[in-house]
Amino acid sequence: MPHLVLIGDSIFDNARYTSGQPDVISHARKLIPADWRATLLAVDGATTNDIPSQLRRLPPDASHIVLSVGGNNAIMNADVLTMPVQLGREALAALAEISRRFEESYRQTVETCLESHLPLVLCTIYGGCFDDATYQRMISVALMVFNDVILRVAINFRLPVIDLRFVCTSREDYANPIEPSSAGGEKIARAIATLVSGSELVCARVFAG
Repeated sequence: MPHLVLIGDSIFDNARYTSGQPDVISHARKLIPADWRATLLAVDGATTNDIPSQLRRLPPDASHIVLSVGGNNAIMNADVLTMPVQLGREALAALAEISRRFEESYRQTVETCLESHLPLVLCTIYGGCFDDATYQRMISVALMVFNDVILRVAINFRLPVIDLRFVCTSREDYANPIEPSSAGGEKIARAIATLVSGSELVCARVFAG
């Protein structure tokens, strides 16, 4: 029996934000084929450093892993948006260093996941839903640094990617500026179920060869 396992952060572990409505794992269990199982190991607030501990709880019969992590790494570096700089190159240098550190951590995380020898799907970081349009644009640009890392690592390891920027696209998909609502969780679960079950109809996917 195929066994889907979701690891990462609150993109998957979003029950506390759905006001009693179904969360991602509940939606996933309804959307995957009837002969599949699904387990949630993701933990709200997790960063790349927390993934090894989640993997230690991987069920022995796990057959597919989906990883969504990096958003909290980005939040930990949010001060770059308000950092005073004299020159544009100073801002670029700061972003370059953030990118370097995140790539080192994210690449190690993916390598650890691959030690399981199971099919692995990665997810990008969506842009959130902020009321301040200017801040929303700044966040979207800053997240490009993190998403570039995720996409490059995926291509390097020839892994499929669900680009959540194309999944959660409306205000109703968010319970607050950064967490998925039940509606957004259903969209995320549907993209996962469609991809891992082998359907051709996946609109939010990067084919890595």
